[in-house]
Amino acid sequence: MNLLLRLLLHLLRHLAPLAAVAIGAGIGAAADARAVEGTAGGTAGAMPNADWMSYRDAYRTMIRFEKYGKPKQLIQSHFRVVPKEEGASLDGVRLSLASPSGSLNLLLDGAGRAVFPFLKSAFDDNARLQLNRSGNRYTMQQAISIIPRADGIYEAAELHAACEQALAFLRDIGRPGMRDKKCVGVRFAYPRQVEDPALSVRGGDPGHAVLPVEYAPAFAGDAGPVFKTVTYRFKPRTDKLQEQVHAQQRPLAITAEFE
Repeated sequence: MNLLLRLLLHLLRHLAPLAAVAIGAGIGAAADARAVEGTAGGTAGAMPNADWMSYRDAYRTMIRFEKYGKPKQLIQSHFRVVPKEEGASLDGVRLSLASPSGSLNLLLDGAGRAVFPFLKSAFDDNARLQLNRSGNRYTMQQAISIIPRADGIYEAAELHAACEQALAFLRDIGRPGMRDKKCVGVRFAYPRQVEDPALSVRGGDPGHAVLPVEYAPAFAGDAGPVFKTVTYRFKPRTDKLQEQVHAQQRPLAITAEFE
């Protein structure tokens, strides 16, 4: 069975909604050698070429989440393409998995994320993850995501627990600078064309408060693109609060905030 058919079968079985919440983790491209490069959420093996990277290198990074044995039921992992230029867009950017036996486009969501295919055939064929852009304008990364709720109701304590799970994973993989960080909140990101995200906090003091909307990248530290974002900051003793965040629309991404 050739690579293309294997990829099609894999994606049909495992393709999941890409509107997950996320924390970026770098597999950035380096100019001349492999390196370890971090963003707001991880580490990665860099490649000398800016428009492609080895599937084997990406696999070795992505598989660490699959093998991670500590609590992770509130978070998930995706592969991500990120602009390196401030305000840059992902419009028209395409990602494909290519090998001598075939190629397949990997669907990117609005935040540049794709479901990563774990395929022995692609590993054996030394396949490439290839962008349809040349030059040093983009990087390819791992994104650790908080799993969204279908009902749009997020308990404050659960959001805090999800943030802590993400932080624990980033520390486990050796993300530089994470040892002294702490979780301070989460950022909800929406496409700019959304008229009003209308996120509100209920059960706290005051009992019902609408959170303000800002324009910022979905992931802390990104150069772009810019989304409508809403940040919920944790209160002291969040685990004891009965606060809830109500989201009327499903977010494109939710990312952890660390300080």
